[in-house]
Amino acid sequence: MNQGEITMVRVYCSEKGHQHQKIIDLLHREHRVTGVTAFRGIAGFGRSGHLHEAGLLDVSLDLPVIVEFFDAKEKVAVVLPLINDIVGPGHIVSWPANVNTD
Repeated sequence: MNQGEITMVRVYCSEKGHQHQKIIDLLHREHRVTGVTAFRGIAGFGRSGHLHEAGLLDVSLDLPVIVEFFDAKEKVAVVLPLINDIVGPGHIVSWPANVNTD
């Protein structure tokens, strides 16, 4: 099995303000990255300490969302500043990884 080097990125954001949709649109329509998956959380909190969680009576959609994607490190380097403008500092984690190429 042959492998290629990529960069994995995980973006922690919120349903509020449709942050996740803006990021997915950016990655899919404008930059055509290799792969994107969004995960909806059932609970979470950030630096503020405010807990966001799903409950039976909740009608608002302000749950945590993780958008994860990968591509060549050069393409990731182009899109990371754009994503940072959407979510702000401290919400993006990235690391080098390998992908099977055959």
